[in-house]
Amino acid sequence: MVLDARGKACPQPVVLALRALETRGEEPLDVMVDNDAAVQNLQRMAAQKGCPAAVLPGEGMWTVRIGQPDGSLAGHIPEAAPCPTCAPENAVVAIGSDTMGRGSDELGKLLMKSYLYALAQLDNPPRTMLFFNGGAKLTTEGSESLDDLRALEEQGTEILTCGTCLDYYGIKDKLAIGSVTNMYRIAELLRTADRLVQL
Repeated sequence: MVLDARGKACPQPVVLALRALETRGEEPLDVMVDNDAAVQNLQRMAAQKGCPAAVLPGEGMWTVRIGQPDGSLAGHIPEAAPCPTCAPENAVVAIGSDTMGRGSDELGKLLMKSYLYALAQLDNPPRTMLFFNGGAKLTTEGSESLDDLRALEEQGTEILTCGTCLDYYGIKDKLAIGSVTNMYRIAELLRTADRLVQL
C-alpha cells in the first residue's frame, strides 16, 4: 500500500499513516514524504507501534516502509496505546494563548493549529478544553482551528471559553463553538481534573 504524504505539514503524515495502517491488511505501508522531520516522526510512530521501518531515499523525497509488528508481512497492527495526556476519564486541556511556545508568534500560531488538529485525531480526546486570555480567540469566528474544535466537540469534548476574556477582547458576539464559562467553573475544573495539560 502506498501513501503519498508529500507536501503535508506536521502532524498530517503521521495521522494519515495511522489511518492507513488500520486498513492495509498484511502488506507493508510505503509513506512518501519530502522532509526529514516527517521521516523521523514516522520512524518514531512505527517504533511506538512495534513495527519495523525502513527509509528508502529517492530524488527529493523519502519513502518510509512500515512493516508488521512481528517484523514480517503477517500479523496485525496492535491497538494504539492511550494518549498519556488524554486517557484519564477527566482530562482537561487549558489553553491560555492563541500561540504555542515562546519566540516567533507566526510559528507559535502554526504550532497551535497543528496541536489542535493532532488532538482531534486522537482516539481518547480530553473531556474538557478551557480557552482563556488570548486562547479565547481560537474559539471565535475567523479561527483557523474551528473545524478541529468541532471534530473534538463531536467526539464529546466540552469546549469552554472564559467570558471575561471574550469581553476584554470585544469578541463575545463572535464565539463560534462551545459555550461561555466563568472563573469559578474554570477553577473547579482545574482543581478536579485527573490530568491537566496547560498551554
